[in-house]
Amino acid sequence: MAKGLNGVPDAGLRSIDHYRNQLPLWRYWPRQKLIPLVRYETPYLAWLQEKVRTPALDSYFAFTANLGTHTFFMVFLPFLFWNGYTSLGRGMVNLLASGVFFSGFIKDLLCLPRPLSPPLQRITMSGSAALEYGFPSTHSTNAVSVAVYALTLLNLSDSTLSPSLNVFLQGITYLYVTSIVLGRLYCGMHGFFDVFIGCLLGALLAVMQYSYGAMFDDFILSASGKQILLVVLVILALVRLHPEPADDCPCFDDSVAFAGVILGLQVSYWHVAKTNIPWDEPVPGTVPYRFEELGVLKTAMRLIIGVALVVVWREVMKPSLLRVLPPVFRGLEKLGLLLPRRFFTAASQYSTVPTQLKDHEVFPTFSDIPSILTNIRHPRRRAISVGPQSEADAYETLAYREKRRRESLSNSNRASPLADVGNRATSPAPETPSPKLSRKRSKLHEYENMMGMGSARVATGVQRVESSPLTEPFPDLEIEPERDEEEVFAHIKRPRVRYDVEVVTKLVVYSGIAWIVMEVAPFVFDQVGLAPT
Repeated sequence: MAKGLNGVPDAGLRSIDHYRNQLPLWRYWPRQKLIPLVRYETPYLAWLQEKVRTPALDSYFAFTANLGTHTFFMVFLPFLFWNGYTSLGRGMVNLLASGVFFSGFIKDLLCLPRPLSPPLQRITMSGSAALEYGFPSTHSTNAVSVAVYALTLLNLSDSTLSPSLNVFLQGITYLYVTSIVLGRLYCGMHGFFDVFIGCLLGALLAVMQYSYGAMFDDFILSASGKQILLVVLVILALVRLHPEPADDCPCFDDSVAFAGVILGLQVSYWHVAKTNIPWDEPVPGTVPYRFEELGVLKTAMRLIIGVALVVVWREVMKPSLLRVLPPVFRGLEKLGLLLPRRFFTAASQYSTVPTQLKDHEVFPTFSDIPSILTNIRHPRRRAISVGPQSEADAYETLAYREKRRRESLSNSNRASPLADVGNRATSPAPETPSPKLSRKRSKLHEYENMMGMGSARVATGVQRVESSPLTEPFPDLEIEPERDEEEVFAHIKRPRVRYDVEVVTKLVVYSGIAWIVMEVAPFVFDQVGLAPT
């Protein structure tokens, strides 16, 4: 048996009962109750995808999916703060951070896979499917929370917007949320249940923010140092309580990043409001801005300088912390003061951390900018993937194959060959079903036969990728499970090595981003003449 790091068997050579072995009963039980729903949905999703797919819709939904990502919000939300919309900016950050954290919390808690591919084809702009679990849909959570919150504000009786502009913004909001949610189904990335629960979570978070957001802001502004410390400790405790997944899933990385953002936002908002930098109107802590005085050019320069400050902070602090923290962690590890986390390598097991870690980044690096601009210039550029692309995909593929093998063996053992011959000789010819029912039933049956078959393949461009030619599913019931696992896991994208110091690094870097947005950037604007007098 092949061995991985530290003599641990490779993921592909572990038991077929992977989740039963990895999860406690209170997490494994609800997972097993929900798995049949994920599998039941898949043929219907594949039927829907085939019925409505066109090259134009492929490009549209693949492109608009970017508008529901963490990166999109992280790049553009600071603009709200720098343009004087502090209350709206805080509300959006609270929604995004809580949506990412709690959807990631549920994903790692239940470890439910995405609908199987094949029969689904997964359409993305990046060239590979997400490595996260499927339930619930974070895209749907983000989009619905933002849309519900925005529509609530637009429908307030004291809105100062003109009626025509208000209607236009509401129309854009409806188009936005519809494109994101339906796109998750169209692109084969989520099932109906993933999207439905993601929408419910997003709506709940929006209601909470609208009802209690202002109260929480007042609490932060009037808080003492001890109360702010308590807020910080609560956020850190939530990070520590984040469930450990059964597979190497990046949900935790996103949760940590946005826990850092929300932590930095509260502390910097509390601190900057006590200085003479911000305005007290329309709300305390407002970054000074007046378009009539600054104009288009200075406004654009503010945004460029602000984003540059954020990117420079990240480019400098991340490699610095990855160099400084490993010796500190080794010392703490010797003292027994560290709580190891699954899938993160302890500092005692490595000497250095690579300075450029290619991973699931929330905020883009300088090197990412060319590819982002390329995607914007060429919205038809997309990748269509067929087959398992993550550990969760691979385990679900193996589990479904095993389910079909057992069903086939059970059916063959129910009747002897002689009885089967007798039944065929004496049974009347079956009635021919109506053409419509026959086509629908056979098509869904074909999609169901495709589940658990095929290997991962990705192609970039406007052409579709067709799955491997189908044969009768699982004709050889004597295949060794270990060989089966090796075949499936040989084609998936294996996660890179992750280091224990990355957790603290993300917390510091992303809390610093909020500090840059709230305090550093406004100070720089004032010093270089980009603030109103």
